Amino acid sequence: MTLSLSLGLDLGTSGLRSAVVDATGAVLSTARATYPDTHGAAAWWDGAHACLTAQIAEMRQTGLDPSDIARIGIDGTSGSMVLTDAGLTPVSPALMYNSGGFTAEAQAIAAHAPDPHITRGPGSALARMLRLQSQATGAAHLLHQADFIAAKLMGQGGYTDHNNALKTGYDPETESWPNWAEAAGVNTALLPKPLPAGAPIAPIASDVAQAFGLSTDTVIHAGTTDSIAAFLAAAPLQNGAAVTSLGTTLAIKLLSPVRIDAPDIGLYSHRLGDGWLVGGASNTGGGVLRHYFSDDQLKTLSAQIDPAADSGLDYYPLLTTGERFPINDPNLAPRLTPRPQSDVHFLHGLLESIARIEARCYAEMEARGATKSAVIYTAGGGGANATWTALRARILRAETRPPDQTEASVGIARLIAQTAG
Repeated sequence: MTLSLSLGLDLGTSGLRSAVVDATGAVLSTARATYPDTHGAAAWWDGAHACLTAQIAEMRQTGLDPSDIARIGIDGTSGSMVLTDAGLTPVSPALMYNSGGFTAEAQAIAAHAPDPHITRGPGSALARMLRLQSQATGAAHLLHQADFIAAKLMGQGGYTDHNNALKTGYDPETESWPNWAEAAGVNTALLPKPLPAGAPIAPIASDVAQAFGLSTDTVIHAGTTDSIAAFLAAAPLQNGAAVTSLGTTLAIKLLSPVRIDAPDIGLYSHRLGDGWLVGGASNTGGGVLRHYFSDDQLKTLSAQIDPAADSGLDYYPLLTTGERFPINDPNLAPRLTPRPQSDVHFLHGLLESIARIEARCYAEMEARGATKSAVIYTAGGGGANATWTALRARILRAETRPPDQTEASVGIARLIAQTAG
């Protein structure tokens, strides 16, 4: 009997992962790959190619037929983008989600955008687009990171999803791009057509299908962002479900029946099914920890921390200047002093301070009408740290629970599996 399998591909900040699930969402096979030494969007595609190749090889080794893959979906880092020509060749640099300093572009947007608005500020995705426009010749498509991989698989651009398009200015409630975008200097002809996350777009290109050993009937679906995909892997789709993603950065998501937006603090809502996924992302997180300690050091030092005790340290751990949520301030400086002589004490202060930022994120959401979560599911590598988990439970005053799945690739695979007949 022919299976109806779904493949999810996650383009994370530190690597790529894929997962294949059946019609029930059960995980059958996974693979991973690292980004190559190539740069920009070429690295995205080369990494995706390597991960898909590894995934298909893994399936064959375990007796699964890659031609049974009926659909593919991709998630990527929110706000990462590139301009390509009609043939999908990049004609601009690829700018990542954490790039900023687009002051002139921000001023052009501020002259026309409502205040507050998600596209305002020198680090906004729309400001990023304006910068790319100034560097490109012969552009035909603006493609977010997930869009670019989907386009390469289909052999055609021009599509995105409601979630990736949000920070570029798309309103999923009115289903429209900003009516002031052109006045702000946006070449609106480059803007892709947004579809609901998980919606089918088009079949895979025949040459791509042949190269990977996939069926030409395989359909590429609209994707989502990496943090939303992580939510979909970790939590039930019910009001009040909450997920903290403790990866390189800290992402907070909470499912709400009502839309809550506060761009002034970096809080916004994504359309997800019939509800709204409210949240934001901080620049703090595991990337700061790995800047100071190796994985082995983190494990050894964490075991010496008493999570019930207060460190007495008050940090705002950032690698560089600038924060997105719960403080939206591109000029916010890291606060990492005083540093005690003891590495155990220093790590205690870092973990505790990140947990306090997490608690503030949820408090800001609740103050604006979100349901308080009794259980917070934890995705990302940081969830495996038992000391951090206990410490977070104390500060958050909520149960922190590991989900049955944590990988964003599983989340996007499950999302597109739900679209099956």
